[in-house]
Amino acid sequence: MAGMNIHRNDLVEVIAGKDKGKRGRVLRVITKDNRLLVEHVMVVKKTIKPNPQRNIKGGIADQENPIQVSNVMLVCNSCGPVRVGHQVEGDRKIRVCRKCGQAIVTKQK
Repeated sequence: MAGMNIHRNDLVEVIAGKDKGKRGRVLRVITKDNRLLVEHVMVVKKTIKPNPQRNIKGGIADQENPIQVSNVMLVCNSCGPVRVGHQVEGDRKIRVCRKCGQAIVTKQK
């Protein structure tokens, strides 16, 4: 498969599944499984055992599960969810919006 068009800290929108329509920031990209960890998307409950040595209280915690790359679309600042194209500028290859042609820049945290 070709490389992923979505990078860490990109804004994406879910287009399929139980969280359809939600937007979130990409926390982690898992390339070997073609999955993404997206903030506040695919949230599941997980039980945690108490560990006094690490100062961890037990209980039930919320945690994000990875979502398939094909179920999300990159969000352009002006157009909304779009497909991604590529252009070569000088010696760099940049991602561009297929609707408006504007360069898509990753937000640095």
